[in-house]
Amino acid sequence: MVPKARPHPRRRKTVAALTALGLAGLTVGAATALSASAQAATTGLVRVDQAGFLADDAKQAYLMTGGSVSGAAFSVLDSGGKTVLTGKVGGTSLGKWNTAYPDVYPIVFSGLKTAGTYHIKVAGSATATSPSFTIAGAGALYGKLVTDGVTFFQTQRDGSDVITGSLDRQPSHLHDSSASIYAWPKFAAGGSDTITGSDLTKLGGTVDVSGGWFDAGDYLKFSDNEAFGDITLLAAQRALGSAAPAGLSAEAHFGETWLNKAWNQSTKTLVLQVGIGSGNSAGTFYGDHDLWRLPQKDDGDAATADRYAAAHRPVFLAASPGAKISPNIAGRVAAAFALAAQVDAAGNPTQAAAEYQAAASVYAQADTSAPPNPLTTALPNAYYPEPIWHDAMELGGAELALAAQKLGRSPSSYLSDAATYAKDYIASDTGDTFNLYDNSALAHADLIKAIAAAGNPSGLAVTPAALTADLKRQVQSAASKAAADVFHAGGNYADFDVDAHTFGFLTEEALYRQASGDKSFDAFATEQRDWLLGANPWGLAFMVGEGSNFPKCMQHQVANLSGSLDGTGAIATGAVMNGPNNTSNFSGGLGSYQDGMKQCPAGGTDAYNKFTGHSSRFSDDVRSWQTDEPALDMTGSAVLGAAMQETLGG
Repeated sequence: MVPKARPHPRRRKTVAALTALGLAGLTVGAATALSASAQAATTGLVRVDQAGFLADDAKQAYLMTGGSVSGAAFSVLDSGGKTVLTGKVGGTSLGKWNTAYPDVYPIVFSGLKTAGTYHIKVAGSATATSPSFTIAGAGALYGKLVTDGVTFFQTQRDGSDVITGSLDRQPSHLHDSSASIYAWPKFAAGGSDTITGSDLTKLGGTVDVSGGWFDAGDYLKFSDNEAFGDITLLAAQRALGSAAPAGLSAEAHFGETWLNKAWNQSTKTLVLQVGIGSGNSAGTFYGDHDLWRLPQKDDGDAATADRYAAAHRPVFLAASPGAKISPNIAGRVAAAFALAAQVDAAGNPTQAAAEYQAAASVYAQADTSAPPNPLTTALPNAYYPEPIWHDAMELGGAELALAAQKLGRSPSSYLSDAATYAKDYIASDTGDTFNLYDNSALAHADLIKAIAAAGNPSGLAVTPAALTADLKRQVQSAASKAAADVFHAGGNYADFDVDAHTFGFLTEEALYRQASGDKSFDAFATEQRDWLLGANPWGLAFMVGEGSNFPKCMQHQVANLSGSLDGTGAIATGAVMNGPNNTSNFSGGLGSYQDGMKQCPAGGTDAYNKFTGHSSRFSDDVRSWQTDEPALDMTGSAVLGAAMQETLGG
């Protein structure tokens, strides 16, 4: 049997430790009228946050040019074409992006404060026009990001309770209600997801794993990622309170419902994964990544080779029944249940008590004395190679302590546990920032709250001051990098998951500000939002549906087959993808189109390759797993980051 054409297997890496690079100053021109002379003007590009700004934000756009310019001026025009602000483009380049755009100049327009829709025009020695953007309040600006992020989670629903939406979602994978349990398969060496055995080994028994969310552009389901996605939604709901969008609570509880199926308290078993990514090396069976189709097609797929990829997908457990579970996943699942208990405590104490019990039971099953190496995340582990676990256990303990306090129970044992894990994290695990692989920022902030609510007991392994200091370290590391970057990016855009990390900076900055009262990183947070939503070399908003220019050709089967390929019709609103990535990941090209794919972009032309620079490339192409596949954890980071910033007013 000849295997079908398949894309590169999905592979995710942690971002390398951020390095403090020092501060970089900006040269800003004073206000001036636009010059009438435009002779020999250089054609440039203006990159700006297309979602918009708050009235008091430090506002900056970037002029990219093909050579040095001087004396360029800008004007800000409202939606009626009236000039409302003028000024000089900064006279000193912020640095070189690539050979085509060796100069990048700042356009500072912080004086624009009136609500409305605007765009920027540059004239004089350079000419350019920006996309439109708005000046709005925090509820409108950040609230839209939260609402749109929730919409993407709705798009990812599996099972019978789908939300049709603009992409015409239909019930899918109904046979997951009685899925068979299998032994972990073995994979080819080198991080491959190709299974080496001739078949999968059934262990016996079935489990109901219907529902839940698809993890990414494929249809696999992972309990670790579902838990993180649910954590971000529940934490956003808790932070926003009555300001939360209508669909947020329902979506958060939809995710919790699936986790409650995945975790069986009586047998102490946790489902790890539903489905397989690729088939076996002999080509006798296929995996999810070998097929390109709408999910509702799977239930009727009777092909023998598709037996594990479609209608009857295998289930794998995180550990044998009753055995201890990898602490990263146990801590994260416990945190999701405990957060649900917190948000439900006032309105539905009976449900909250059940959620608290679920959290406590899975937390107690964590293997903290002899964690597996590598940590259990997915099959294969290379899909999500997580290196640390103290952060997840700290988060689980902190959320259990807060839930206990809301339910009138003693939090002391969970406070002690969380403080110990926090101390261990600070001593040995630092180097990353808030994302799927490192939950310490939320854990620190919530542990500080739990300690305060308990009356600041003595004898804990860590103090609130130490937790606050580590929050500052995390924010400062990214802020220092951003200060030296041409576009003020705090993330590493030459590595995987830069979008998730950058949205994570919004969460970190808000949590640190709440804990310390320090507002000194406000401008840094604005810069990161700007970079994510258009003020970057590619001029793209990396969240679908924000502004006028966002990725149209994601590696997402539903969007590709049911959506609009030009972005003017049905889209996967709210999806956040991996983002720019190291050029080395493109050394083999993008490959051929998989059977069933709709070609996107039209003609296969990469419109963004000319903006490749600093070893970083973004390709808006359905084949581009390297940059263009959205996922739950990435979008969840956006939801929580936007919600936290909204609570601060920006």
